[in-house]
Amino acid sequence: MMNESRRLFIAIELPPDILKTIARVQADLKQAIPDRAVRWTRPEGIHLTLKFLGDVHPSRLDAIKAALRQAVTGHAPFELSIHGSGCFPDFARPRVLWVGLAGEMESLHALQTDVESSIAPLGFPTEERGFNPHLTLARTSQQASREDIAQIGKIVQAYSVRQLVAWQVKSIYLMHSRLKPDGAQYTQVAEVALSEQPLTG
Repeated sequence: MMNESRRLFIAIELPPDILKTIARVQADLKQAIPDRAVRWTRPEGIHLTLKFLGDVHPSRLDAIKAALRQAVTGHAPFELSIHGSGCFPDFARPRVLWVGLAGEMESLHALQTDVESSIAPLGFPTEERGFNPHLTLARTSQQASREDIAQIGKIVQAYSVRQLVAWQVKSIYLMHSRLKPDGAQYTQVAEVALSEQPLTG
């Protein structure tokens, strides 16, 4: 088992008070959206993904951790907050329901860019799609009717995430995703703290 590949990604984890706020947003939307129409993300499983790696053999972990330590060099802790909501690809054809982010977005984008560039030489190609930071609340289900889909877009478009709850991003995490029948389970493989100081030696 220890030599089996693991499904890994790099993410920013959210503190408990932020997860509680997201759970309240989900509860609000659940009152208006039929249960059959969406599959809700469990709040404890919500995170801000910076880079999806896919199946990775354990022998590659040390190189990945070293690349992440290089990526965070020169990045001081910064502040983000929850702000706004929306759907991918758009309100007319919602597939993913999300809440957005505000705060020190330039710092977030710079960090994500350095994660991409540091990890690419290890054989993880840079995403062609631009980085669009969001927190996934739910995905529409196959049971959703055409009327359900149209209604979901209108509900999310009318909904306002009023409460701006901020937190400090101090680390990034290498995460392991286990796909289970009742949804994915996530565990931390490594924590890499942001550092304003350059690596030495």
